[in-house]
Amino acid sequence: MEFNNIETCDNEQVNSNSEEISTNQWRLKCFQKRKSIWIVISIVLLILIIIIPIIIIKTKKNDVKQMSTTEETRPKYKKYGQQGITVAGGNGEGDELNQLFYPGNIIIDENKAILIADNRNHRIVKWKYGSNNGEIIAGGDRTGDENDQLRYPIDMIDDKENDALIIFESGKNRIVRWFRKNQTYHEILVVGFFPIHLAMDKNGFIYVCDPENHEVRRWKDGDTTRGIIVAGGNGKGNQLNQLNDPGCIFIDDDYTLYVSDWGNNRVMKWMKGAKEGFIAAGGNGDGNNLNQLTFPAGLIVDHLGHIYVADMENHRVMRWCEGDADGSIVVGGNGEGEKSNQLNSPTRLSFDDDGDLYVVDEYNHRIQKFEIFYD
Repeated sequence: MEFNNIETCDNEQVNSNSEEISTNQWRLKCFQKRKSIWIVISIVLLILIIIIPIIIIKTKKNDVKQMSTTEETRPKYKKYGQQGITVAGGNGEGDELNQLFYPGNIIIDENKAILIADNRNHRIVKWKYGSNNGEIIAGGDRTGDENDQLRYPIDMIDDKENDALIIFESGKNRIVRWFRKNQTYHEILVVGFFPIHLAMDKNGFIYVCDPENHEVRRWKDGDTTRGIIVAGGNGKGNQLNQLNDPGCIFIDDDYTLYVSDWGNNRVMKWMKGAKEGFIAAGGNGDGNNLNQLTFPAGLIVDHLGHIYVADMENHRVMRWCEGDADGSIVVGGNGEGEKSNQLNSPTRLSFDDDGDLYVVDEYNHRIQKFEIFYD
């Protein structure tokens, strides 16, 4: 197609020997040429306007289809190896540095070191990654009332803001802040009741579980009161606004509270400000079916909202996803024992930054690590 014709029309010369063309006829001829060219251009543009969006939509549909296929093939749950690795203790009960004696709660730091409330040894020990021995970082000088002594520390939380550990000593019925840089001094936070289990939210509020009063309270550092009730507090029972000897607790970033309702063999989920909770796991009596728990202990919730529960008397770790009628066995469930695929009264759970699962295998006096794997 010759676009130059548009430019040459104005310069077109009329042969002196040709039939004389009037000025009006010449202009009409040029206009018709221009009109034809612009019609063709308009048609091409119209076709492009129609075709390009169709191509884009089809491309997006293919991308969505590929993503859907990926989601369908991706496992619903994380998977863990069934052979546990002993990363602390496992050498019988005792007070040597390679031993534990009924360990309580654990904390996994960013270097995969494990902090352990070594309950019956009245100490907090730290096992560095790959080490065969722990080191004492708090207590350990027998049991007593001196500033450098602990008495049956069973639970603790990491107080990063103050570079300290907040420890519950069941032997003294008190919660203390134990400073890492000054182990000869500790601050008494709460005294006079038996909270057993602790948690801390992202704003630094401390949650204490009080099994004697069948309730969970939220306490602000510096309060002279016992805080406010956030779950239970309506007497012992199995109604949705009640608890029965509650145990371990977990608080997520939305301030949703999860409670191991020990006496009711269930896990309760309490939304922030709620007057009652709802059953998130178990609640079908004690037993070893997949919809049951028997004395649930430690629990933790991952970023997917899946609830992991140490099913103590069934010697297994269970996982529940919201909406599932049954849980699934994550590790253990092979009877009480000390083999690498067995547990003996698991009580606490934790994850490291890689997603590996750590289990306090209390009656085997050891900490077991179960590695995550992907298909």
